[in-house]
Amino acid sequence: MSQVTTTDLYEVTMALSYLREDMRAPATFSLFVRDLPPGRGFLVAAGLEPALDYLSRFRVGRSDVREFAEVLRRPAADLEPLHGLSFEGQVRAVPEGRVVLAGEPLLEVTAPLPQAQLVETYLLSLLCHQTTVASKAARCVLAGAGRPLVDFSLRRAHGAEAGLQAARLGALAGFAGTSNVAAAHRYGIPAAGTMAHSYVESFPSEEAAFRAFARTHPGPVTFLVDTYDTGLGVATAARVLADLGLGPGCAIRLDSGDLGAQARGARAALDAAGLGDVRIIVSGGLDEYAVDRLVRDGAPVDAYAVGTKVGTAADAPYLDAAYKLVEYDGRPVMKLSAAKATAPGPKQVFRGPGARDVIGLANEEPPGGTEPLLLTVMRGGLRTGPPDTLAAARARFEADVAALPEEARRIEDPVAPVPEVSARLAALTAVVRHRTGARTGAGRGAPD
Repeated sequence: MSQVTTTDLYEVTMALSYLREDMRAPATFSLFVRDLPPGRGFLVAAGLEPALDYLSRFRVGRSDVREFAEVLRRPAADLEPLHGLSFEGQVRAVPEGRVVLAGEPLLEVTAPLPQAQLVETYLLSLLCHQTTVASKAARCVLAGAGRPLVDFSLRRAHGAEAGLQAARLGALAGFAGTSNVAAAHRYGIPAAGTMAHSYVESFPSEEAAFRAFARTHPGPVTFLVDTYDTGLGVATAARVLADLGLGPGCAIRLDSGDLGAQARGARAALDAAGLGDVRIIVSGGLDEYAVDRLVRDGAPVDAYAVGTKVGTAADAPYLDAAYKLVEYDGRPVMKLSAAKATAPGPKQVFRGPGARDVIGLANEEPPGGTEPLLLTVMRGGLRTGPPDTLAAARARFEADVAALPEEARRIEDPVAPVPEVSARLAALTAVVRHRTGARTGAGRGAPD
């Protein structure tokens, strides 16, 4: 399936109409999140790199035109104006890994109107999903308070591609590894994994299973110890590790029950066996809330494997995001709908210390002591520089999160900073609202 046809039908019908009406002047669309999901004090911008890959390759081919025509039940000749359409515009965007807040553009596209319209759906899909998962992963890293986290989300992700994205986004936020072999290879993320309960069950005893696994994998091993009785499983693992001299670098994994209590019992048993350097890894339905509780309770856990609830961002699985036209052919435009009004004009976000942000117009001077968040990353349909790296995105994330107010970083009941609106943007909004309302007879609405 072509990425070009992975879109909503109305993008096609609007783009075709624009072309037939010769509406090809530059248009600027702004992609932003109206409100943060419940339980979030910030978001982490993600998805830009695959979005730029998509835009770089975007071109409507013959097969795409035929597919559009078949879906619309119209002759292919009717859709011929779309053939050969490619993305030739400019993109200004927040680099991956940076903290963003409600109302702030993650990305702005300026391109001939049909082009800018036709890429809307795919861009929203990429940035919304990846920003959602990156933000969840970031909260897990904060909850872990320096302890390693590993991505185990692939088997419960919403499809294989979503699993790849979750592994990459976990690494962006600071995860130490992933169980996803394809992601480990593609993105250079350390691979991590142990064994399943089925492996243990296939042998006549836990001890036989552990010894067989160690014969195949003579380096540091991790034994899953809760298939039957956790206490006995820990004792068996300790005996096998001691017999084989495999203590340093090895670990046991706990996957069920009261993980705090199980970890305390396991730590005592391992220490008593002289295996103080054997680590304890826990898994099983964990997210930032569970990790936070275990850390605050002082559970002797060395690493956390998080999967289902993180890869699906289970408590806040979507963003209230929009991709709205803010300027066409040099004319600022805005939407006046109640509760969904938008502010006109291309924008910039000026970041001050402690995420004291100001949303202003793209062409205004930055307030003192601030830096612009949106950078020009594509011009004339081409990237302005080489692809970004996970290491660079991770460094930006670490710096931005460290600068957030403590209340925004809280796991329970966080309070998000609220960006200000610049005087110039507020003035333009008032002018365009009045002009638009006078022309259409629409009522007033407040931009969000």
